[in-house]
Amino acid sequence: MDSFGKSQSTTRVEDVRFLTGHGRYVDDIAPEGALHGFVFRSPVAHGEITTLNVDEAREAPGVHMVLTAADVRDLGVGLGMSASLVGNRDGSKGADPLRPFLAEGRVRFVGEPVAFVVADTLAQARDAAELIEFDYDDLPAKVDVAPGGPAIHPEAPDNVVFDFAKGDEAATAKAFKEAAHTVSLRMDDNRVIANSMEPRGAYAEWNDGRLHVCFNGQGVWGVKSEMATAFGIDPEQVRVTNPDVGGGFGMKAPNYPEYLMSAVASRELGRPVRWMGERTESMLSDNAGRDLVSVGELAFDADYKITAYRISSNCNMGAYNANFGQYIQTELFCKVLMGTYDVQTVWMEAKGIYTNTTQVDAYRGAGRPEAIFALERLIDYAARELGIDPWEIRRRNFIPADSFPYTSATGETYDVGDFQRLLASAEKASDRAGFEERRKASRARGLLRGQGLCYYIESILGNPSETATVEFQEDGSVLIYVGTQSNGQGHETVYAKFLSDQTGIPLEAISVIQGDSDRIATGGGTGGSRSVTTQNNATYGTVKKMIGEFTAFLAEELGIAEGDISFDDERFRATGRNEAPTMLEIAAMAREKGRTDLLRQTQTETLPGRSYPNGAHVAEVEIDPETGQVRVDKYTVVDDFGNLINPMLAEGQVHGGVAQGIGQAVTERVVYSEDGQLLTATFMDYGMPRADDMPMIAFSTEPVPSTANVLGMKGCGEAGTVGALAAVSNAVLDAVWDSGVRQIDMPFTPMRVWEALNGGNEKIAAE
Repeated sequence: MDSFGKSQSTTRVEDVRFLTGHGRYVDDIAPEGALHGFVFRSPVAHGEITTLNVDEAREAPGVHMVLTAADVRDLGVGLGMSASLVGNRDGSKGADPLRPFLAEGRVRFVGEPVAFVVADTLAQARDAAELIEFDYDDLPAKVDVAPGGPAIHPEAPDNVVFDFAKGDEAATAKAFKEAAHTVSLRMDDNRVIANSMEPRGAYAEWNDGRLHVCFNGQGVWGVKSEMATAFGIDPEQVRVTNPDVGGGFGMKAPNYPEYLMSAVASRELGRPVRWMGERTESMLSDNAGRDLVSVGELAFDADYKITAYRISSNCNMGAYNANFGQYIQTELFCKVLMGTYDVQTVWMEAKGIYTNTTQVDAYRGAGRPEAIFALERLIDYAARELGIDPWEIRRRNFIPADSFPYTSATGETYDVGDFQRLLASAEKASDRAGFEERRKASRARGLLRGQGLCYYIESILGNPSETATVEFQEDGSVLIYVGTQSNGQGHETVYAKFLSDQTGIPLEAISVIQGDSDRIATGGGTGGSRSVTTQNNATYGTVKKMIGEFTAFLAEELGIAEGDISFDDERFRATGRNEAPTMLEIAAMAREKGRTDLLRQTQTETLPGRSYPNGAHVAEVEIDPETGQVRVDKYTVVDDFGNLINPMLAEGQVHGGVAQGIGQAVTERVVYSEDGQLLTATFMDYGMPRADDMPMIAFSTEPVPSTANVLGMKGCGEAGTVGALAAVSNAVLDAVWDSGVRQIDMPFTPMRVWEALNGGNEKIAAE
């Protein structure tokens, strides 16, 4: 068997379907005759509900039902939604107030669902929602990310969700006291909205007491469990499916109120119910990303070796706990807290804060981009403050290549790495030697030019176990059942090609089956860059099992010893015999002999450890000092993804991640007014990056194969975003440093940069 695949760039097989309008998205496949749902949402950020009268709406033309929280309770359905809780430094758990899927008693953010209208048409449901009488007593809104302010939940005094810490506070304080140099920097990590191409949507239907929910998510098993809990039924009475999905980015992973509303309405009406979000509705209700403020500090000895790292963050959780919201800026942040640097003395503390805004949860990278952004901004800033080259300060502090496996200060076991080698490759690939000439050329045109480096490392997250099932069909085709869920990454191509490489089964004969809890018993879904590594590891295990059982069958048929048969990735070969059957041919023989047990092979595999993709991002920006306009002019990436299955798709993942990182760094920012109104609720106001905001991205790899899986792979889905934020930020600071600017935060909008350039010296003097 070829343990590492063919590492060939293969064009995505699913794209023809998508580009010719044959995709099966949730809004395309709702059952015929399904009723339409529309959500009546809170128009205010914080208020006690004094009136909620839906009588007139219920009598409106075409309306079948209007659901409120009181109705849900009367129907015996659980109103609360689940969330994971982290541990506080005192040993208690983070706050766990009820998050109802329809507001009960109080509304806590603009866009919170209050009622669900179900009608024959969407227009009728929308018109009926206009007839709902809703009144409230205003309460003061809290939108800042600091403890205190108007109380949102009694379970969270001072609106503090959690008080998390990790590391050795005393040892870190001692190291700072004894340091030759210390540097401190405050950093804002701005809130963003995922804005997937396809908004969220779902439909629900009941048949013979069994629930089917179809939604455009990142896995089916979490929602299956929550639906069973809400309705008090056995999980086997719930089927959850994901069809084609137009982008997820972490935002589409969890359960959402609309899916539960649709299921309740469908059960009561005996009809399928569908709901599809619109763009502004999505901006109001989708889980947001990032949104934290950190103060980072580094301590150095006289030779600029880092002796300690300390960071304190306040993290915006929104109005309620999202699914993994508490984990993002705590446990997941800590996975790569010290990055690629050989430092064991650290102290990290984080407070989660409830605000009257939409919930915050996973967004591409989920905690690792935030951690690397803070560390890499700080180390770059330290180099400039201390007068040492930013590349050199990293080289002095890298974990040596001969120190692996290496246990980080927060307990992660980095299996392999050669950071010096990758940085050297990035220096050459980015033509660092020619940067000063490019800077002079920019200056001659009246522009400021800066170069920024980020060296990132990422921890692959999620369930390390996955299952793969290979099933041979009578017509000669083959199905592979997988426990992950494509959101547009190209899984159908990668999984089919890998199976083809390992077995010789023609690629065109293989179909990938995903996203159906009835057809696939278990799975970890998609998130944390886990998919290709875990799923192909499971497929590899299934193929090994299949080869063993096919070999035994063939030996019995030929009357020879199993040891006389080998498999060369395409055919079984027997010593001294001319027969050389393929997998498909043996499957056909087994079917003829009645050995149907051989035609469906399943194996579950668990990775022995996590893998840690890493690499260098080098950004160059040009800034027009007259307008403050920032343009990313040049971008170079050198990654270590271990062994690649499909280099072209890996490069595509990096391009997408970098685009999202540049978007957050330069144009994107969620803005709320003082009273909690979302001011960036359309693409007219929210700065989505455009094509002309993107540079050409030079991509290359320097693989150091992982020892944490037999295939030597490392995930790549989130790496582009993890590296991009600090690379662009450091480039901007480099460009404006000589103008006296020391503090500037994302997004680097023209107004923000212009103000920094025109007030930088005065601000520094004032400080």
